[in-house]
Amino acid sequence: MPVDDLFSADGEDAVLLAVHAQPGAGRTQVAGRHGDALKVRVAAPPEGGRANTELARLLAETFAVKPAAVTLTAGDTSRTKRFRIAGVAPADFGPLLEQVLAGGPVPTGRTAPVPGRRP
Repeated sequence: MPVDDLFSADGEDAVLLAVHAQPGAGRTQVAGRHGDALKVRVAAPPEGGRANTELARLLAETFAVKPAAVTLTAGDTSRTKRFRIAGVAPADFGPLLEQVLAGGPVPTGRTAPVPGRRP
């Protein structure tokens, strides 16, 4: 299933990613798709922005970008969120996201581990 509906380009070196968050989960991990969003389970509770912080950290790790490259742009108090991920070309992001959803290693020479997956 194509992943083009989960993200959009935001310039030449950034994407906007739709995320459906499930706070208070047993562990933090990418859980697949939820409609037109990436479903992510977050162990942190939705109090004081802790779940948003952990979600941003997970996205940075998953897509092998610096933590400062991931910014919450919409949905601060909602389960439906939008994150801007800088440092990745939109043309490269689709295959990267497909690989993450398939549970495989991060492609294109990136070295970040895929959360929830044992090496």
